[in-house]
Amino acid sequence: MKSEFTGKHMAVIIVSGFAIIIAVNLFMATLAVRGFGGVVVQNSYVASQEFNGWLEAAKRQEALGWTVEMTRSDNGHLVVQTSSVPDDATVVAVARRPLGKPETAELRFIEATSGNYVSLEPLEPGRWIVRVTIASPDSRTWSAEEHMQ
Repeated sequence: MKSEFTGKHMAVIIVSGFAIIIAVNLFMATLAVRGFGGVVVQNSYVASQEFNGWLEAAKRQEALGWTVEMTRSDNGHLVVQTSSVPDDATVVAVARRPLGKPETAELRFIEATSGNYVSLEPLEPGRWIVRVTIASPDSRTWSAEEHMQ
């Protein structure tokens, strides 16, 4: 015996369809929020007011003429090759994961040869965004970010 297709059947189909769509959207949103380890400013208005200052600082940094090239050695240590950087400069870096669980690592460096710095600790395998900061003895600073893999 065949039953008649009623409005109740149609209502169940529509509600079930929307329930599936909502469940999938909530699942995807949860994955997106848990997987975002990016940088977010606390207050976008304050950040917009500081933007011109950041541009001026970048111009002053560029005028120093310092350059850096970062590589990773076979044993996982970060190697920073510098040029035009004063003697006795201090090099430090902070590495953070661009995706997934937020993770950071602070790296300290020693000068292996003139202008070449090697991190004391190896950097774990994977993708990192490394922000290296160089400070000269006369308090001038320079920083740059690079994506490492």
